[in-house]
Amino acid sequence: MSDHAIVHVAVRGRVQGVGYRAWVEDQAILNGLEGWVRNRVDRSVEAVFAGPADDVAVMVAACRKGPPAARVDAVTDMPGTVDQLALRRPGEEFSVLPTA
Repeated sequence: MSDHAIVHVAVRGRVQGVGYRAWVEDQAILNGLEGWVRNRVDRSVEAVFAGPADDVAVMVAACRKGPPAARVDAVTDMPGTVDQLALRRPGEEFSVLPTA
């Protein structure tokens, strides 16, 4: 069994305009994860994290709390795909993408 995981998360609550994306980017880079984060037009934030399964699980758990100004109401996580991971910008380990 591989210990590499790709997870897609959707975060709902007060997560736009509070530094949530920048916080996710910082935390992911600090933990050596690949992926991306972006705002959604429905005011949620979505992200894809890839890396060692334990590190990805720690990141998903951290998303349930978020930065101090955020209020996270719900985090939905599901298996991610290589195609989702490929949405990040070429040459970047972790990207902040435009709103979708």
